[in-house]
Amino acid sequence: MRTVYIIGVGMTKFGRFPESNVIELGRTAALNALRDAGINKKDIQVAYAGHARTGQLYNRECGVGQSILWELGISGIPISSVGNFCSSGSTALREAWMAVGTGMYDVAFAIGVEKLTGRAGKGRPLTSDGVELLTVMGFSPPIYFGNVATRHMADYGTTPEQCAMVAVKNRKNAGPNPRCQYKDPITIEEVLNSPVIVEPLTLLNCCPTTDGSAAAILCSKEVVSRYTSKPIEIAASALRSGPYKKCKDITTFGSDRMSALDAYETAGIGPEDIDFAEVHDCFTIAEIIHYEDFGFCKKGEGGRFVEEGMADMGGKLPVSPSGGLMSRGHPIGATGLAQVAEAVWQLRGVAENQVEGAKVAFTHCAGGFQDTIELGDVQSSAVTILKRGW
Repeated sequence: MRTVYIIGVGMTKFGRFPESNVIELGRTAALNALRDAGINKKDIQVAYAGHARTGQLYNRECGVGQSILWELGISGIPISSVGNFCSSGSTALREAWMAVGTGMYDVAFAIGVEKLTGRAGKGRPLTSDGVELLTVMGFSPPIYFGNVATRHMADYGTTPEQCAMVAVKNRKNAGPNPRCQYKDPITIEEVLNSPVIVEPLTLLNCCPTTDGSAAAILCSKEVVSRYTSKPIEIAASALRSGPYKKCKDITTFGSDRMSALDAYETAGIGPEDIDFAEVHDCFTIAEIIHYEDFGFCKKGEGGRFVEEGMADMGGKLPVSPSGGLMSRGHPIGATGLAQVAEAVWQLRGVAENQVEGAKVAFTHCAGGFQDTIELGDVQSSAVTILKRGW
């Protein structure tokens, strides 16, 4: 693999945008990335567009990337759709990374986009392809993660207050970030007293429904000097599906552990070398488990990790300095690339909520359920490690 760099990123504000469609959102993020990279659109050689629900919600399963880039005057190149649950955007980035890293292309575009707020049926749960029967029977992600939280609390003494601290921390981090859906500070008491969704998860323990898009432009080491003297290196891009074995412990995710280990090995680093992380905090308990699965703390100590301020800005390892899914929002196909965009700004030293001296970033996005009864694992887990390239 050749060394691959990110030379430009772009993003929309995340939120509810009834006046904008999927193509408009993607076009804005892609245009922002082109401007950020200072690149001629004719230099783009290949593109990948991540989206997970455009087919189900808007009858646009294919051609999303083509339509977005056509409106920007980019056509005639290979453009592929990538659907991989919540890690669709991360997977689009990985495809672009491999396309450049293997030497087939020198410049690649990765786009992630989703519009979730316009779907019919207010409050109707979004769940995974492949578990339709269970969904009819009442399954939804909040139910699953409510069970996970209950088990983690029983096994390790994690408390509702510790879960609430994740939401409070991430909302505080969102304050300076103009791209976040929710920015107003909240308290532990407000989280605990918000409407119950599934015990022990209340509304403010859950990420919101969101529209948005993000994009990144990648290039090879051989041509990077044409565009910037301060690129961001993709040190690793790992993707795993679950081992799908009968699960005796639903408080850990095998796919996440494996993708993180792959990324650490490829990058030649360990969790102790990470300066900050953007993780898939779809629910507060998920972030706590990610601390453990990624080696930020020992198994069962995730609640104490957040309670002791280890994940805070200025802590041992700041987690979700952008505000995370909890506050920025979670437009499924866009989230992975939004994490990468936020990480790039951190590594450049220009983030609104800057991690002092950040040089190495860890991003993670995961989603999908293969089986929610016995297997207890997600279908896709993507981890990207980024470094300053100068």
